[in-house]
Amino acid sequence: MRTETPQTVKLAEYRPSDFLIPRVALDIVLDPHATRVRATLCVEPNPEGRADAPLALDGDDLVLVSVALDGEPLAADAFAADADGLVIHRPPRRPFTLAVETRLDPTANTKLMGLYRSRGVYCTQCEPEGFRRITYFLDRPDVLSVYETRIEAALAEAPTLLGNGNLVESGPVGDGSRHYALWHDPHPKPTYLFALVGGALAKIARPFVTRSGRTVEIAVHVEPGKEGRAGYALDALERSMRWDEDVFGREYDLDVFNIVAVSDFNMGAMENKGLNIFNDKYVLASPETATDTDYANIEAIVAHEYFHNWTGNRITCRDWFQLCLKEGLTVYRDQEFSSDMRSRPVHRIAEARALRLRQFAEDAGPLAHPVRPSEYREINNFYTATVYEKGAEVIRMLRTLVGEQAFAAGMDLYFERCDNSAATVEDFLACFAETSGRDLSQFARWYAQAGTPRLAVTGQWDEAAKTYRLDFAQSIPPTPGQPTKEPAVIPVRLGLVAEDGREIPAASPRLREDGVFVLEKASDSLVLENVSVRPVPSVLRGFSAPVRVSRDLSEADLLTLLRYDTDPFNRWQSAQTVAIRVLTRAASDRSLAEEAVRAYADALATFLDAEAESDPAFAALVLALPGEPDIAQDIGSDVDPDAIHEARERMRAIVGTHLSSRLTALRERLASDAPYSPDAASAGRRALRNGALDLIAAADPQAGIEAAAAQYEAADNMTDRLAALGVAAHTPPSPGREELIGAFRSRFDGEPLVLDKWFALQATMAEAGTLERVERLMADPAFSLSNPNRVGALIGAFALSNPTQFHRPDGAGYAFVADKVATLDRTNPQTAARILTAFNTWRTMEPGRRAKAEATLRSIADRAGLSRDVADIVGRTLG
Repeated sequence: MRTETPQTVKLAEYRPSDFLIPRVALDIVLDPHATRVRATLCVEPNPEGRADAPLALDGDDLVLVSVALDGEPLAADAFAADADGLVIHRPPRRPFTLAVETRLDPTANTKLMGLYRSRGVYCTQCEPEGFRRITYFLDRPDVLSVYETRIEAALAEAPTLLGNGNLVESGPVGDGSRHYALWHDPHPKPTYLFALVGGALAKIARPFVTRSGRTVEIAVHVEPGKEGRAGYALDALERSMRWDEDVFGREYDLDVFNIVAVSDFNMGAMENKGLNIFNDKYVLASPETATDTDYANIEAIVAHEYFHNWTGNRITCRDWFQLCLKEGLTVYRDQEFSSDMRSRPVHRIAEARALRLRQFAEDAGPLAHPVRPSEYREINNFYTATVYEKGAEVIRMLRTLVGEQAFAAGMDLYFERCDNSAATVEDFLACFAETSGRDLSQFARWYAQAGTPRLAVTGQWDEAAKTYRLDFAQSIPPTPGQPTKEPAVIPVRLGLVAEDGREIPAASPRLREDGVFVLEKASDSLVLENVSVRPVPSVLRGFSAPVRVSRDLSEADLLTLLRYDTDPFNRWQSAQTVAIRVLTRAASDRSLAEEAVRAYADALATFLDAEAESDPAFAALVLALPGEPDIAQDIGSDVDPDAIHEARERMRAIVGTHLSSRLTALRERLASDAPYSPDAASAGRRALRNGALDLIAAADPQAGIEAAAAQYEAADNMTDRLAALGVAAHTPPSPGREELIGAFRSRFDGEPLVLDKWFALQATMAEAGTLERVERLMADPAFSLSNPNRVGALIGAFALSNPTQFHRPDGAGYAFVADKVATLDRTNPQTAARILTAFNTWRTMEPGRRAKAEATLRSIADRAGLSRDVADIVGRTLG
């Protein structure tokens, strides 16, 4: 029934399930190698389904023990079953009960989908199609069931037994060597939200009182001995729950909320109803082991999974094509939460940087797809930046388009109208069309069209008429399966800045009071009146739409915006644009325009003098040069990663030299003896201080390494220690570098999450010999191919974050990654497919690298026995 050859699933062919399962009772007896699952399904025909359809239940690698209908064993000719499915040929055309027993081996489940065992802990991952690895079921998101789950295990092996919903009862079994727990979830949910956990876990907990006065126990469960690192996650959960009440009016709906941290997990975390299972790197934190970025990620991901309680759980998606409906919307919500917890301007820049790095590249390559795909072959491969981050940007544009009041009313209507249902994008947009009175049919193209729109903006000032005309032209490049595109709705927030820094009031009947011009046609013009001095246009303020924008501004104009713009995003963007222009030219002709670099450095100096200490986090972002992938995206074709790296390193050296005295003084002023705190202000000071160290080392490697070594020894937190080690590791080889790298390894032996940072730091060294270093590191006792975190830290970091070494001219980087993908594909296809996406940019490389990448991809495609995950990625990448 199941084949490893990817079969295309199409949105246009969706039809409702022929049967429904409104209630299910599970009796699961845990055993390391022979777990028994007894499922009692209350089945009824779906009035919207086919009247003569068989009951076809999904399975994956299951062993069927027995099957009975209404208490009677089924005759052998009444059903067909294998490891991948169970079909009841002629089911009753009335409600009936189907009892199915299956047997599993959780220890042998290396795919980490379904029920598996991680370091002695039983846990589940059922999204998107993992429940079918537990029992035969209608494993699709539009079949919603109320679950009662009895879990039994040996008391010594699994003293903690957790399930979805509320704990009904628990107690000993037989002589007391075993015990059970019965969980009931009163809210109907699809299979992908089912979860259970059993193991020896430590717990920290506290009560949370909802706004209606209900008391909820919130808890985090971790490996014994790690309770001291779970406090920040619990605090983040409490803040998330309160924020969702205050901002979206959403109250939690169960008596308990549990988070469990596990070591082996394919994803970041999972929003199972009332029982969120997390990759432990997004739960565990202490100043000695976690960086400021780790703390921020924990806060954001805890919030994200909790917010799914309403946007994903209470309202789920009708089918997997609607994945953006829960993920894009929930990313938007977690971004708003993080912006309120930290600095909104800084967080907005971070969101845009992440989108451009991952999603713009995805849109520009062979894996491009719409926010809501029209077809897929392996749904595991569509948990992408397009669905998540671009999906969030679409929600943000919707809010901009309809306004704050209509957006809030639309969300309330969505929660009311679609509660306890499986919804579609159309259901969602209809709520906002109703509250705003606006036709959103053209806006819906953001969900249907792949590709990043390109927005060209030119301006012309008429001194005599005192007008300024802005001409806009949009286009969307062809993407796989979509050669032609229709104009998108693009909200452009803009302003005008005078050369002396004054904000010029921009007035036009077509410009909204909030400074937004809505572009709906392929080209349009906006005339602004009463402009008495030459303006510099500040376009796309706040990154008001996820587009690539080109502006006819000189570098002097851009530096004016850096100095004076009232919009923090465009101040940062102007600095980035100047640097990218210089670096793009330098990468093309191998000559750096030092005069332009010095002008850029002068502008940075002025900026630092004015802003560094008032907003260090923002200053750190402005000070950082664009990354090599940003430059490669701007070049677009015939990319030479070595030329880009060389140009960027030379520019860093010049900027560092020009700002040397300021950077040294700045580091001294930002030094602090206060105890470590992960709060945003403290993190911002560390970010700027470490950014300054990076540029000091670029200008004078010896001085930089000496400063880094001193910081390493004095550091009382992982942020400063790792930043210092990073400067040493990414500076040309020097005496003491390897000793410092080795000292870090020794210091944190036995700390897997810290050693992941050590692996990743070395995997991203942009120097000859890095590939050989990575190969040696695979023999390190701390490395394991069976752990997704270790694989991502070493092999993933090399493939996805080291352009010069992955794209080595001799093709050795490609061959190494292909070999590891083949190995991983046999045990964990999801992890293998994720690493394989590193080839997404292969067509943009210069001819020599392009040929070697293509040959490597074809060698992967020709391998026998590829998983559906890898076969899908390699097939689409080759196109």
